[in-house]
This record gives sequence, structure tokens and C-alpha cells, in this order.
Amino acid sequence: MAIDGGFDDLLANNKRFAENFDQHGFDGLAKAGVLMITCMDSRIMPLEMVGLTFGDAKIIRTPGGRVTTSALAGCIAGVHLLNVTRIMVVPHSRCAMAATDDDVIIEKIRNSSGADASWVRFGASAD
Repeated sequence: MAIDGGFDDLLANNKRFAENFDQHGFDGLAKAGVLMITCMDSRIMPLEMVGLTFGDAKIIRTPGGRVTTSALAGCIAGVHLLNVTRIMVVPHSRCAMAATDDDVIIEKIRNSSGADASWVRFGASAD
């Protein structure tokens, strides 16, 4: 769903955020040594759900919390460059990627938009 003004609301929010941001000088390392791969579902609050906070962990979100090639690259970089010593893969309940398979998702995309997403591997599996 498009909002009139494109990204104006988000850019204004970012400006307010930046004006009040007080974590300058952070080195970007995972202070708790944690990297978490979890789903892109907006209901998930990865840091809060395991008692962590800003700067403690690296977060990678993928559909279904799948360990994709890109997610794996993030894990490797995290371990070798960003102080990651522990990697968590965190699934969740009522995940759309765990309720069906790629063929059903591809068909839903085709039905809703006409787009051919058959070249995309979502990693969905009801298993």
C-alpha cells in the first residue's frame, strides 16, 4: 500500500531519530557476541526477546528465518570481523514460510500481481 508523499513520513521520522540519537562512537561490534537469524515478520523483536539491547547483537532477517546464502555470508563476516561467537537461528509461531511451500507462495504472487516469481527460492516448507 503506497502512502502519499512516498517516504516523506519515514524521512521525517529518521530526522527526529537522528536528532535524539545518543549512541555515537559505537564501534559496531556485537557486544554480547551474538548473531541472530530470524524471520522478517514485524512482530518479532529480536533483541528484546532474549534480553539484549542496542549494540549487543547482529540481526539478520530473512523470510522464515532461513539460513540463505546471503545470511551465511553475514554469519561469516560476523564471526571473523564483528565479535560474533554465538549464532542463533530463531523461528517463530504462525510463520507464513512454515505453513506452505515455495510453489504456493509463487502462485499467490502471480495471482496478486501477475509477476513471475518462479526464479525466487523462498525456502518455504510446511515440514
